[in-house]
Amino acid sequence: MQDPNKEIYFVIFSGTLLAFLLVGFIMAMFFFYQRRRNKQERELLRLKEEYEQEVLRSQLEIQETTMKSIAQELHDNVGQSLSLVKLWMSMAPVGKDHEAYEGVQNSKDLLQKVIQDMADLTKSLHTDRITDIGLSEAINFDLSSIRRAGVMKVEFEVLGDEFHFPEQKSIFIFRMYQEMMNNMLKHSKAASVQVSLSYSANELFILKIQDDGVGFDLLQKKEATAGSSGLGLKSMRNRAKMIGADLAIQSEPGKGTRISVTVPLHS
Repeated sequence: MQDPNKEIYFVIFSGTLLAFLLVGFIMAMFFFYQRRRNKQERELLRLKEEYEQEVLRSQLEIQETTMKSIAQELHDNVGQSLSLVKLWMSMAPVGKDHEAYEGVQNSKDLLQKVIQDMADLTKSLHTDRITDIGLSEAINFDLSSIRRAGVMKVEFEVLGDEFHFPEQKSIFIFRMYQEMMNNMLKHSKAASVQVSLSYSANELFILKIQDDGVGFDLLQKKEATAGSSGLGLKSMRNRAKMIGADLAIQSEPGKGTRISVTVPLHS
């Protein structure tokens, strides 16, 4: 006859072993479930980011196409009409002794300025020209308009050998530059601005814009960006994200503003 204690120990041992096996199985299933769930969440996040990137890319491409169409329209229709008006005015039989002579001359000068400003605007909007002449030349041309206006002192320098970016990346960098300058001209009240393009040996491109204006509180600016304002900053960040660039802003009230865009040359 078998020892009843041995039977009890065997039952206890078997039960304990089964319990451990059951717990281990449950833990393994939970682990694999969590792993699969995390993988699915990462995949969903990746798909969401790809979708958002594609939507953003489409929006920016539509913006560029619209600006290109506006530039062509300004050049072909408005510019030609203004040139025709200027021609008619030059043919007007108004001598120097005529009482309207000075007014006509002033109007012709003003019209010439409008035609020049229109041509500059057309060139800055037309994406083909940006890629044709290169980023540094496009920025230098844009800065020359500010110099002619005499609203502030402008310094511009290019460091290193220029690297020609792919078309989309070059256009996005130029649009970010335009947005920075637009914000600076609107809000900074600066007397001078320094713009530099750096093509460094470690294969980084850096665009820097620094002014001596009134500056602003970065925290308040972030709060404004989260609301209905700050669309310009949001646009810059969207473009920076699209080309893998790092956008950095440094500013304090009364101490001016410094903005930099860092782009890997071969990203």
